Amino acid sequence: MKINFFKFHGTGNDFIIINDDENTKFLKKLCNRRTGIGSDGLILIKKYKDSKYNFYMKYYNSNGIESTMCGNGGRCAVYFSNMLGINKVIFKTIDGVHKGLIHKKNNNIISINIISINNKNIKIFPKYVFLFTGSPHHIVFLNKEEHINIYKEGKRIRSSYKYGTNVNFVKIYKNYLYVRTYERGIENETLSCGTGVVASVIASVETKKINNIEVITLGGKLLVSFEKRNNIYENIYLTGPVKFVFKGLFFY
Repeated sequence: MKINFFKFHGTGNDFIIINDDENTKFLKKLCNRRTGIGSDGLILIKKYKDSKYNFYMKYYNSNGIESTMCGNGGRCAVYFSNMLGINKVIFKTIDGVHKGLIHKKNNNIISINIISINNKNIKIFPKYVFLFTGSPHHIVFLNKEEHINIYKEGKRIRSSYKYGTNVNFVKIYKNYLYVRTYERGIENETLSCGTGVVASVIASVETKKINNIEVITLGGKLLVSFEKRNNIYENIYLTGPVKFVFKGLFFY
């Protein structure tokens, strides 16, 4: 038996993409970095019953369990669609409808929209902020000089929620945010987390810490744009580079 696969990464957040007709039994094995292909997660591209959508994106963490929306994964799925000749991408995920934009001057730069956020649903506490950007995110603001063990502290906070959460550690600089993320389901720090970057920007704006929207992660730079009308953050877009790494067959 064999599985056709494609490997991508968005600012170091890496994914395997396979088609709907592939066997989903071996997802965890595919994501294993020692005995499989290796990735932070896996994206299953499925046909959708409504033809106005190009596809349904089903996302799995590297533990083989289906998860919530993945921002960088969504951007990789849009790039994959563009490789197949689809230029205007509208797709569905577990949290709703998303649009993908391929930038004309550089088709490696991909944008996707993130669900709108009502600031009434942003929970602000003295030591952290919690919000949902398609996935749950706990935001901790650090001083520039502050150093912590991301893995140890991220794991501790992640486990304090009944269903777990992603944990973002944010440092604020003059012209950008520096964000490091511990992801649930991967149970480790990743080089980048798209919905975490969006959550970090919205939390920073909501607590009046910044006005800029550029974010630096371990894997590279991402941009977040949005419009705020009354209490609603809408037209939120996550933009950054995507890299097609390789394709192949996995035998099992």
